[in-house]
Amino acid sequence: MPFENYVPFTVDAGGVSIFGMKGGNGPPLLLLHGHPQTHEIWHRLADVLAQHFTVIATDLRGYGASGKPPSDAQHLPYSKRAMAADQVAVMQHFGFEQFMVCAHDRGARVAHRMAVDFPRAVDRLMLLDIAPTLAMYEATDRAFATAYFHWFLLIQPEPLPELLIGSQPDAYVERVMGSRHAGLALFAPHALQAYRDALKQPGAVHAMCEDYRASATIDLEHDRADLECGNKIACPLRVLWGAEGVIEKNFKPLDEWRRVARDVSGRKVPAGHYSAEEVPDELLAEILAFFEADEGV
Repeated sequence: MPFENYVPFTVDAGGVSIFGMKGGNGPPLLLLHGHPQTHEIWHRLADVLAQHFTVIATDLRGYGASGKPPSDAQHLPYSKRAMAADQVAVMQHFGFEQFMVCAHDRGARVAHRMAVDFPRAVDRLMLLDIAPTLAMYEATDRAFATAYFHWFLLIQPEPLPELLIGSQPDAYVERVMGSRHAGLALFAPHALQAYRDALKQPGAVHAMCEDYRASATIDLEHDRADLECGNKIACPLRVLWGAEGVIEKNFKPLDEWRRVARDVSGRKVPAGHYSAEEVPDELLAEILAFFEADEGV
């Protein structure tokens, strides 16, 4: 079973409970998942990573077994700034003032904000299959809006998306994830069931919508402020994206990340959106090469 040698934990991060799994020894590595998923996305990598790192794999605020606090009119509780602070608090709880981060999708947006707001905390950063949020919204066209229809559904005022998704949460998970390059077959049954179960928890659909509403409002304000003052990601950044995915087809990810980060490298990998589950061996090789480059491994 995945995470067999990991220990579950719950940390109070400023009044919001953050659930996760901790395993292994070595330099600290924080793993953050995407939508509509949980820490389970790392199940094909977890055991090997624990041989090299102290791995902390969490559920983001609003997702999985983590807390789902009430929101407000500005969506501040689900801003990436608030979600990033959660994760820094978790790492500090375990005594890690500086750590490495590998993050996918929504978690990668949280990690982007974390690297900017907490530059002393993030030593190295790997982001999987995203371009910066601001760049993606500013370049939205019909092709992108069609492929990422959920972005524009979830930001609608409540309660419309909550009612629609809440009536058929399994169908939502299967439609969004199954419509990508590799379909549903690539997902392990236990992981896919975990994603279904997570979205059925009380408050989960609303929290997910608030995450996206924040990204279309307050998060863009924060991102624009960074651009205006030249506040960029300072740590080494490695960007990977799927050769068969929307990022490859609609954006120039390295160009976009170089607008907001100082030290960027990256490439496409032979996958769609879900590299941790589609090409775990290739992603593992990238993680070991990038994060252990200075460790002599």
